[in-house]
Order: sequence, then C-alpha cells, then structure tokens
Amino acid sequence: MPSLWLSEPAPRWPDVRLDGPADVVVVGGGVTGCSCALTLARAGLRVRLQDAREIAGGASGRNGGFALRGGSAPYDVMRTSMGADAALRLWRTTEDAIDEMEVLAGDALRRLGSLRIAVDDEERDELRAEYDALVGDGIAAEWVDDLQGPLRGRFTAALRHPTDAALQPARWVRRLAALAVEAGVEIREHARLGSLDDAGGAIVVVCTDGYPSRLLGELDGLIVPTRGQVIATEPLEELWFEVPHYGRHGFDYWHQTPDGRIVAGGFRDTSLEAEFTDVEETTPVVLAALEGFVASLAGRPLRVDYRWAGIFGLVLDFLPVVGRVPGEERAWVAGGYSGHGNVLGYLCGQLVARAIVGDRDPLLDHFEPARLLNA
Repeated sequence: MPSLWLSEPAPRWPDVRLDGPADVVVVGGGVTGCSCALTLARAGLRVRLQDAREIAGGASGRNGGFALRGGSAPYDVMRTSMGADAALRLWRTTEDAIDEMEVLAGDALRRLGSLRIAVDDEERDELRAEYDALVGDGIAAEWVDDLQGPLRGRFTAALRHPTDAALQPARWVRRLAALAVEAGVEIREHARLGSLDDAGGAIVVVCTDGYPSRLLGELDGLIVPTRGQVIATEPLEELWFEVPHYGRHGFDYWHQTPDGRIVAGGFRDTSLEAEFTDVEETTPVVLAALEGFVASLAGRPLRVDYRWAGIFGLVLDFLPVVGRVPGEERAWVAGGYSGHGNVLGYLCGQLVARAIVGDRDPLLDHFEPARLLNA
C-alpha cells in the first residue's frame, strides 16, 4: 500500500538533458539527494540525479512527517558526545534549515512546534535534563506540566520545541526536485547506478541513507538499514494532535493532518530485531500495536486507510555520516540520520555539496565517514 504522502499525484519533470558529461552524479532522489543536487547546480556544476525508483519514493515519502531541529539524540546527550560548541552549532543550523524549508515548501510545511512527551517519571527526568540544557544555552524551549485532552493522565509532562514543524514530506521533496530541475539538474528516475565506474568519471554522491546502494566500499552495511512502519487513520472531526508528538524515547510518534487523520508510527520495540532490515514491508505485529495505540488515544477503534513502511539509516553514535568515502577518491556520502532525516537530510545535502566545491563546514569534523571504520 502506498503511503498517505505518496498518494498525491507526482508531477512530471521537464526533460532536462545535460550539455556534456556530468560533473557530479547524485544517487538518491530523496530530500538529501535533491538538496545536494540543487546546491551543486547553483554552484555551477553539471549535475545528474539518479534514483532506482522515483523522486521521494524511498524514506522521503514513507516517514511520519516530522520536521525536527537538532540531532537524533537529546540535546544534553549531544553536548556530551560532540562538545558544547558543536552541539549548539548543530541545533542552530538545523533551526536555520527549517526556516529555509518553510520558505521553499509552501503548504507542505506547517510551523507548529512539537511535543516530546514523557510516559513515566524516568522519561520526565530525562526530558527535564534536556530542557535545562537547552534553556541554559539560550535555545528556545518550553516545559509543559499540565497536559490536556487525551494526553492527560497518560503522560506525565512534555518538552515543547517551538521551532519544529509538521510536513507533507513527499510534496516537499518534489518541490525541492522542481527547484533542482530549474537550476539545470538532469533527473533520471528508475535508473539505478550499478557501480562507480558507470558514472563516467564523474564525482558520485550517495544519498540513499538506509537503503543499500552497494557503492560505499567498506562503509556498506555500517549505516544500518532500519524499518519504520506508519499508519494513517480515517479523517476525524476532533483535532487533538495537530503538532508532532514524540514519546517513549522515539518509539511512539504521531500527529494529525489538516483533514484530521492521525498519522502514527513507531513501536519497533515490539519486534526490535526484525526491524533491522531493508525489507520495505509492514508486519502484523507492529501494525497491531499501532492500530491499538491510536484506538486508545481516540477512545474508540478507528479505520486505518493507509499502512506503509520505509527504511532509515541507523548509526550507533546518532550522528550523520557526511563526507568522502574512505578509499574512494570520487565517492562521497551523506546519510545516517537515525530516523531524523527530514531536516538533517536537507541540511546534509547542502553540507556535502559545499564540501565538494571546497566550502567545508566544521560540523563535518563530527560527521566524518571514516569514524565508522574505526568504531
């Protein structure tokens, strides 16, 4: 079954053909690939973007629809692992990225904020530690003790991130691809790049996140393919969850679309080992957990109109993987967002493109691909 996001008709791309060979071949037509291709084309390079399926056909059209600032680990944890200055730079840079996305995405992005909610006292204490670290570094955040509606009595507290957003991710990425075409990018859908040699001497940038590309040499498999499953219910008259909700350390996440559908994902921990896979299929055990969860939120069973799965790339230190592929002079990679790819993917597409043209951001010191080999 297609995702709710991919149920919208896809646009037809103008038939752009490069004048001469490509300088860069970008592999992957999701948010990272489109962002990278657009940035490179605007820098004056001849760019071809190839995808084995279609634009937004992978995780960019098959996720939960959250646009969240920061990294995939809490801010206080990232302060410890990256250092205070680097963590602050990452959070500020992702906030700037959401600002850019808001301008480019149009009605595909709704700037609503998000709620990280605590299911018990332990999670409440962890959220409070993150809140204290955020406000201590001057980052806007709000603490919520009095939860309302279906959240009351079920969750103990929440941390509100006011700059976050809800996203129709396929619509957003298709608009980003249209901008890339306007900038001169040649898009080839249903065109898998079989090897680096097939790029005809061009630089290759692999932007497939958790989907295996077989183009990364020793890095293959070190960005761990991980399945996320999502459902969307019938439209509801009640609007309880307009903002993105993110709970139980990210194992539960949900929000409502403008027409009232509850979009809910997660519950990987019901069959955790089975979800480390690149098989893009829903499973009965996770679907049952999701459907039971939304019924409990609504107080009644709900019809489920859409069920889908997508693959994201998990990295054990929860930092993206962006830079030159070790041992490959012409190959670069941007991926490994650990489930937070809608904003990080847009940002890292820009970062890898800038590095290729000689404008290397200091954040890439922390995203260096070679660290996976050393680990």
